[in-house]
Amino acid sequence: MKTYVPKEGEVERKLYVIDAEGQVLGRVAAEAAKILRGKHKPQYTPYLDCGDNVVIINSAKARVTGKKAEQKMYYRHSGYLGSLKSVNYETMIAKHPTRAMTLAIKGMLPHNRLGRKMARHVRVYEGNEHPHVAQNPQYIKL
Repeated sequence: MKTYVPKEGEVERKLYVIDAEGQVLGRVAAEAAKILRGKHKPQYTPYLDCGDNVVIINSAKARVTGKKAEQKMYYRHSGYLGSLKSVNYETMIAKHPTRAMTLAIKGMLPHNRLGRKMARHVRVYEGNEHPHVAQNPQYIKL
């Protein structure tokens, strides 16, 4: 008996919506990364993009535990000497409400071409509204 391996075009994609209001940031990101990779499907293959699409709403209302709001730092560097920028979680949420969730999800995906391809299948919105209602998404309760 041969092992079934799905081809790239055989994968059927669904759309899932996750409401992050009142949920812990990392737990929402972990669930989204699992769906993006396709680990919830029986035909999961580590080297193929067999995951589904994810929409996250209310990302600005996700919470962090402990003192992470003041102590968690996000860093970026332009490549020039002395240009390391850092910002804490509170400031990040105030200026860019969706960026913290996006960075958390990207950090849980593979750090290669496949992970960058999977990261294109997630949409993060700060409010309750999203323009993907016509695709009949399935809502996930965490």
